[in-house]
Amino acid sequence: MANYPEYFNPDMELLTRPEIEALQLQKLKKTVEHCMNSAFYRQRFAEAHLKPEDIKSLDDLRRIPFTTKQDLRNTYPFGMAAVPLEQCVRLHSSSGTTGNPTVILHTQKDLDMWANCMARCMWMVGLRPTDVFQNSSGYGMFTGGLGMQYGAEKVGMLTVPAAAGNSRRQIKFITDFGTTAVHAIPSYATRLYEVMQEVGVDPRRDTKLKTLLIGAEPHTEEQRRRIEEMLGVKAYNSFGMSEMCGPSVAFECQYQNGMHIWEDYYIVEIVDPETLEPVPEGEVGEMVLTTLNREAMPMLRYRTHDLTRILSGPCPCGRVHKRLDRMKGRSDDMIILKGVNIFPMQIEQVLMQFKELSSQYLITLYTTDDNDDMRVDVELNEMTDDYNFLQNLTRQITLRLKDEILCTPKVKLLPKGTLPQQEGKAVRVKDERKHFA
Repeated sequence: MANYPEYFNPDMELLTRPEIEALQLQKLKKTVEHCMNSAFYRQRFAEAHLKPEDIKSLDDLRRIPFTTKQDLRNTYPFGMAAVPLEQCVRLHSSSGTTGNPTVILHTQKDLDMWANCMARCMWMVGLRPTDVFQNSSGYGMFTGGLGMQYGAEKVGMLTVPAAAGNSRRQIKFITDFGTTAVHAIPSYATRLYEVMQEVGVDPRRDTKLKTLLIGAEPHTEEQRRRIEEMLGVKAYNSFGMSEMCGPSVAFECQYQNGMHIWEDYYIVEIVDPETLEPVPEGEVGEMVLTTLNREAMPMLRYRTHDLTRILSGPCPCGRVHKRLDRMKGRSDDMIILKGVNIFPMQIEQVLMQFKELSSQYLITLYTTDDNDDMRVDVELNEMTDDYNFLQNLTRQITLRLKDEILCTPKVKLLPKGTLPQQEGKAVRVKDERKHFA
């Protein structure tokens, strides 16, 4: 095997903290100046009585108003562009199930920068040109398909653009092409294993799989470890969002102790979602991101609504780019039930502690006699008619959930395959509550 370097871009990956901050300030000033080509940001700065030259330090970033998803919808489709449309070569957008979708424009330079950043992430987890990379993400407006594709090609891997769904075909590709690395959302990785069992494929014996890249939907550490055990791989957590290009914003290294966020591409802030003031390092808050390399649609202080924290201490990999903890949930996904604030991830974390349960579950919120209640439907790995066993397991799960979320949900155990299967992000919460005036 060829002798490949440890770092994809050592000049950027091995910057010291002072070097990172000096580079960020230099890029921030250029980004703010470039934002004045956007009608949206010109108006936003005028309303805040700000001028680009007022941004003289990284601390001055806090003087700039936040950008929100609603801003993107209000300026749909191209109102936030900072370059003429003829300079743009691609757009991605959200599904936009209600109201206007969010649209992100890219110049060719934006796409090249994105590919380089994605390749850096893949290299960091140990992928090399000798690997065969299979992508099970959709290749449409969803950024996980093309984002991963161009990054993998930049690394030099043989790529298999399998796209989403058709699990039996995915497995045939894995076995026939000698796939060593796969990109999949956590719920679909679990589904792949289930289908492997159905067709008699042992991932450890019958495939060359060694690396799994996961992201796009929240998951717990317990679920990650379960996936690793099932498929015989090392699964690396990642973070990305279409407003920030897509996958590649932050990625774990081989030590799996937090996701390095590339600070030569982004400035990260963690703020209290209520007061919008910074929280002390190490405390959980809402992540706010500012782009530093974008041409078509730069973003200043974009509220992600993702809840996380900055992890302290050095990383053995040698990179000092800040590390993010796994996402704890979203500030706008919070469930309020009987006066208690609950995040779906809290429930998943409890469920994944029971080896008798699969990874498929659904939280349903409903109203009975003017009272709001919660039911947690979860599939068993193996169905049984043992009444005492089922009763005892239900009781244990209920008590564990009560300890975690401070209210008592109804727990229903289901045979495997009962809950709907999604090819995209798994639907975890269904709110059927009746809210009375």
